[in-house]
Amino acid sequence: MREFRASEAKHRFGEILDLAERGEEILITRNGKAVAKLVAVRGVFDREDARLAAAEIREMRKGVRLGGAGVKELIDEGRE
Repeated sequence: MREFRASEAKHRFGEILDLAERGEEILITRNGKAVAKLVAVRGVFDREDARLAAAEIREMRKGVRLGGAGVKELIDEGRE
């Protein structure tokens, strides 16, 4: 964890944001005491990551058989 004095953090804010964005945790101190911690936001939805994950799932399911029957056969059977 990187540590910055509040006065230093004020002047280097853009650089500190870049560090946090890359995953570093930043501790801000005032008079030697910790007053804040800056961390990157997690869980932001990334549409491209979602597309890649969906493509991987589609690729993994190719040729998968369920008890000898394919998924389409099971769906058709359920419709009867």
